[in-house]
Amino acid sequence: MGVVIESEVWEPKPQLYLFLFFSSFLSIFLFPYFSSKSNKTTSSIYPDLGGIVSTPSSQSSFLRFQTSFLFIFSLASLNEGIQSVFGEFEYAYYGISREQVLVYFCVGSASALLFGTFFGMLSDVIGPKKICITFCFLHLFVGIWKNVTMHISGWIASICLALASSAFSFCFETWMVTEHEKLGHRQDMLSDTFWLMAFFESASLIGSQVLGNSLIGASAQKGIGFPSIAVVFLSVMIIIYIGRNWKETPLTGGVKDYAIALNACIFHDKKVCLLAFAQACLHFSTTVLWILWAPTIVADGREVHLGLIYPCLMGARMLGSTAVPWFHSGFLQVQIEDCLIFAFSAAGLVLSIVAYDYQEIGTLLTLFCFFHVCVGIILPSLARLRTMYVPNELRGGMISLSLSPANAAILFVLVQGGYLRSVDNSTIMAFAAFALFSAAGCMHLLKQRRKLPHENWHEL
Repeated sequence: MGVVIESEVWEPKPQLYLFLFFSSFLSIFLFPYFSSKSNKTTSSIYPDLGGIVSTPSSQSSFLRFQTSFLFIFSLASLNEGIQSVFGEFEYAYYGISREQVLVYFCVGSASALLFGTFFGMLSDVIGPKKICITFCFLHLFVGIWKNVTMHISGWIASICLALASSAFSFCFETWMVTEHEKLGHRQDMLSDTFWLMAFFESASLIGSQVLGNSLIGASAQKGIGFPSIAVVFLSVMIIIYIGRNWKETPLTGGVKDYAIALNACIFHDKKVCLLAFAQACLHFSTTVLWILWAPTIVADGREVHLGLIYPCLMGARMLGSTAVPWFHSGFLQVQIEDCLIFAFSAAGLVLSIVAYDYQEIGTLLTLFCFFHVCVGIILPSLARLRTMYVPNELRGGMISLSLSPANAAILFVLVQGGYLRSVDNSTIMAFAAFALFSAAGCMHLLKQRRKLPHENWHEL
């Protein structure tokens, strides 16, 4: 008679969800009380982030603008999340093998590298509003295609969604910053919008998982197409709202003048180069983690309910984003570069531990959550530095160009580590950790070189 060993599927404890979400909302609710007790020294540390004293009417106008933008941005994040969360599930449902899925991922990375790189420059030339609508149309096309053909086309979906993700990384932020400046709102108010963008994006990604699960229901055969219908509905709603309510800000000068200014800013201003390299390192590291976190947790045949871990990671990123105003505007008053040095170094240390030391599931989840807390701090802080050092009319081009080397590195990892299997997952994770340490070094150099914003690009 054989021995029967009972196996248990590992799940995170409910207390973890309560801790993450309760801590996030507690951080938000307590911040106004503590910030009112601290002296506002931000304008003295970073003069470019100051502004005129706000009046009740201007404050009300800003809140309407911020609320409207965050609502549409959350819907766009929800759209992005539905397509990404259920991508592999759809591939498996339609009988597409892992090798084919890997080829599709490589095609998507190549598309982001070859075409997505120029989206940012196109956004600066024709206006970010059109690129935001293009982002929605790409999701709309994929959603309609899935419902018409009743089958997922890996090539079409990979290319369109990769281009949509490339556009999403800069188009909404670029439009918001440009319109914020045109409306005459204070520059220091952008900091609140930046961390709220990271917060609502993470919350929307959790919502996309909940929405997708509820639409599919118990029977995947009957409900597999419902998430695509939701994507179509959301895309149409966002396109209509943007078309009616958002204003366009096209390029004022010629394309030649734009190319000269972009070249001077990106390739000759060393501060912008450091900022762009740090952005590329972050994009590469986070993408590597999202590729490898599930295989790392289920290594050695461990059974884990991965669907319950995803909200923990996004909840941790929400918590990290709520810490940003405490560091930059609250009583802590930490300089942005110092905050980023700590966050990049801590995230790199986490990936180093994961790469070279075997861990239990609970420890791995704790490390991954801490990594996403750091990411929640880094994203709004980098956006704030872009406001200091990069002119608004060059913002989209700067972001897309900074992601180009990261997309090339991701494509290399997918080919060498996934397709050819010549590089181990631990080595890839070590590369990601090294990238984060390099980004921390860039922030240290940026702190040493910091003078006044926009000091070099317009002189060349």
